[in-house]
Amino acid sequence: MSLRLYFHPLSSFCQKVLIALYENGTRFEPHVVEFENEASRAELEKMWPVGKIPVLRDEARDRTVPESSTIIEYLAQHYPGGTQLVPADTDLARQTRLRDRFFDLYVNVPMQKVVTDRLRPAGQRDAYGVEQAMALLRTACGMVDGDMHAKPWVMGDAFTMADCAAGPALYYANLVIPLADAYPRAAAYLARLAARPSFARAIEEAAPYRARFPR
Repeated sequence: MSLRLYFHPLSSFCQKVLIALYENGTRFEPHVVEFENEASRAELEKMWPVGKIPVLRDEARDRTVPESSTIIEYLAQHYPGGTQLVPADTDLARQTRLRDRFFDLYVNVPMQKVVTDRLRPAGQRDAYGVEQAMALLRTACGMVDGDMHAKPWVMGDAFTMADCAAGPALYYANLVIPLADAYPRAAAYLARLAARPSFARAIEEAAPYRARFPR
């Protein structure tokens, strides 16, 4: 098979790429990376020494493509499907990329800061950093709530790369800050995402690993 995806089902950034793949029924060979397994980690680092996931390997084109947004753009260019994840219109494409980065940087990143801090040993936690991350996460969720007015998806009627980014970011953010309490439109948007088969599949495949998520 031409495409191999190196990922972990529990990773929000990996789920973002899985949604894009499932949305268009793109065939790929899954390779789950377990970082505690030396051989698994070494295989990834041989391709991408940074050692971060997801990474897409395209044997047919002899290309290694890291980073979730870049992977989705690559798929849109070389393996397009029925759902146009990156609009052809240049202005809309730019706005889609902005919103994609918004969910990655201002929802996903602070959410991960809060969650990973819970995994630190007692006495080594970063209370100030978590406080800053929570403030940014609340600001971002408020912006999403204000933006998701009278439209089904981030860019309007069309499901795009921005929604691929939004789904996992909001799913995990909702476990940190329950959206329905203060951000009802963001919560309603997450419910629409949850009903989308591509997103539902990515979340379901993470179920066997969900006990690893710290509460």
